[in-house]
Amino acid sequence: MLYRIFLISILGFFFFSCEKAVPQKPVDTKAIADSAVLDFKKKLIASQIDSVFNKYQFNGSVGIFKDSIELYRKNDGFSDFDSQTKINHSTVFSIASISKQFTAVLILLEMEKGKLSLDDKASKYIKEFQKKEYENITIHQLLNHSSGLNNYGEKLMFKSGSGFNYSNDGFNALGKIVEAVSGKSFDENMLDLFKKVGMKNSSTGTAFQGQNFAKTYVGNSKSQKVVDGMPKRLDKNEIGIPAGGILSTVDDLHLWNNALYGGKILKPETLKKFMSKSTERQHPVLGTMGYGLGIMTDNKPVSYFHSGYVKGAPSLNIYYPKTKTSVIILSNIADEEKGKSAAFKPHQKIKQIIDQLENVN
Repeated sequence: MLYRIFLISILGFFFFSCEKAVPQKPVDTKAIADSAVLDFKKKLIASQIDSVFNKYQFNGSVGIFKDSIELYRKNDGFSDFDSQTKINHSTVFSIASISKQFTAVLILLEMEKGKLSLDDKASKYIKEFQKKEYENITIHQLLNHSSGLNNYGEKLMFKSGSGFNYSNDGFNALGKIVEAVSGKSFDENMLDLFKKVGMKNSSTGTAFQGQNFAKTYVGNSKSQKVVDGMPKRLDKNEIGIPAGGILSTVDDLHLWNNALYGGKILKPETLKKFMSKSTERQHPVLGTMGYGLGIMTDNKPVSYFHSGYVKGAPSLNIYYPKTKTSVIILSNIADEEKGKSAAFKPHQKIKQIIDQLENVN
């Protein structure tokens, strides 16, 4: 309704001011209307999200894009608090579990090559699963967290395929399957994928050699402590590169979203498998949602997204297919004393703002 009132006002002003002018060529009223609505939307988004930055003293980077059009972009705070290095468009963040969709895509690409089937048992490819407890877990169950696996070596939490339990170890197993069927290291596979998409500033925690990595911190803008060993520590057992070890930027994740959901990486039928809800997740911050293959899903509005958290680095990447809109929120500090929900409050607020706009489109 707000858009309609604004649009009528703009067009009314245009025609009133031009009614006595000598017509020279047809007026593209649709282009004028689209431009006016877009400008209004940019200002509306900026006013609301700027207030989120101010309220929560958000230290990080936010980018919102409608296909190739930038709707909003802001960097605030420091990538290095000691040297007072400011975050900019080139700052590389740990994106934590957003990494899972990349690992899922590597598996799906191997499927498209005929190297594996999603119904294959993981034990066919990696010896760690060749034990009675795990021998019937399928690749598909690892992708949608329905395997029953929690931490490797422990008893399954439920019969494979009968529930949901979010497992980093499950995705690290998928990384080993990628290596087994491709004959290349996981890092090589991932760097090849980045190159294919044009993600020039993305890497893995073990392969990164750049200079613009945002150090991660626990604390707040007044008092913080650096998380030692980043980004190499992402390869440790409690995380793992396939589960949460990718580093990226707002611009690169925008490229990724457009390429992935635009059908430039996976075949249409494969992309549909990736996006389709095959189980359900109770997210500790965002609530109930569907889960596809390394991606979370929602219907109000339709969106595909994933959050990520490693110590000091909360992140969120969302794609709304109806309007081809990407929302990317990356940060490098978290006040863990206040809990994970507090660390994700800015991300949650920004998601709510864009959800509301999407629901009126």
